[in-house]
Amino acid sequence: MESKSHLPLPGSRQSNLKMSFKMGSRSLLTTCSKEEFSKAFATFTNAEQEALHRLFIQVITSLHEDIEVEFESVCLETQAGTILDTVEQIVEEQKLDPLHSDKTDVGDAWRNLSTVKKNEIQHLMGILQMAEEQKRVMRARVDQLKKEMQDVSGAADVSEKILNGSSICLQCFVDEDKLQ
Repeated sequence: MESKSHLPLPGSRQSNLKMSFKMGSRSLLTTCSKEEFSKAFATFTNAEQEALHRLFIQVITSLHEDIEVEFESVCLETQAGTILDTVEQIVEEQKLDPLHSDKTDVGDAWRNLSTVKKNEIQHLMGILQMAEEQKRVMRARVDQLKKEMQDVSGAADVSEKILNGSSICLQCFVDEDKLQ
């Protein structure tokens, strides 16, 4: 019992859950009256009916207890009571908060959502424009590099021609020296 005294008292939501479960399980497993039981076992003697009825009551009582213990175990494992207590605390805090509105204006919510979406569209359009500008700059750079490659290629052709031409001229001078 001492360990339970340290536990916080359950909130009304947690108490309501447990009470509703107990009431629901008991209504499902209600004992039938002795007369109904006797009618169901009319072929048995009175002593047999009495013994069966006591056994039936014991089974139903034990079943009630087992179901309630299992329910408590599931509640502890899933922390359902703690969650319900937290929900209850949040609801109470919202009731005390003067800025919290219980009523939501659908028009305001729609306008807020619309504004958020418009801002998002503008942001995405800005990103798209930046990407297009970067693409244009990259394309201009690629074109410039291609032109430079052509200029270098043309210069290489000219220098190769000059080198070939000068080697021919040198050959001519060498041949002239041999003739003399």
